[in-house]
Amino acid sequence: MQRVAAGEEAGIEELYDRFSPLVFKASRQVLSSNAEAEDAVQEIYLRLWQTADRYDPRRAKLVTWVMLLTRRHLIDRLRRKSSRPDPNHLDESAAPAGAEPTSDSVLARSESLESLRERIKELPELQRTVIERAYLQGFTLREVAVQLDAPLGTVKSALSRGLNRLRDRVRSDSSTG
Repeated sequence: MQRVAAGEEAGIEELYDRFSPLVFKASRQVLSSNAEAEDAVQEIYLRLWQTADRYDPRRAKLVTWVMLLTRRHLIDRLRRKSSRPDPNHLDESAAPAGAEPTSDSVLARSESLESLRERIKELPELQRTVIERAYLQGFTLREVAVQLDAPLGTVKSALSRGLNRLRDRVRSDSSTG
């Protein structure tokens, strides 16, 4: 990253060669097409280049830094995308007859998803990160372990504990509400 911050072309090429498959895979798992994922990769590498001087190897491994920037960029991109209606989904004639959900079921599902996201945010950092990467970003547990530079057993345990906490909270909310 020091070479990238200094503007060395070879440093930028090495960074791209080393992490672009991982960044593309993460982008493709979140975005709906290869073209969108390719655009995202370009934007992410532009961000990496612009923020290279902020990287501190004492605080995080390079792969963690790259994936953190990737994650933040993809979340921002999804937020921007969700704030604009998709014209393809506005054409009601494109939906099969009888397949349209009621506004009540759409609202209930939206509230349920938001509630789940809030519960995930309340988890300890490791559990939250593992669940987000494994379930929301589609990484395997082995990939998550590599990204976090943690033993696979630790990642599996964090996933198990996190899912148990979520399940317990859903049960307690159901019994009180």
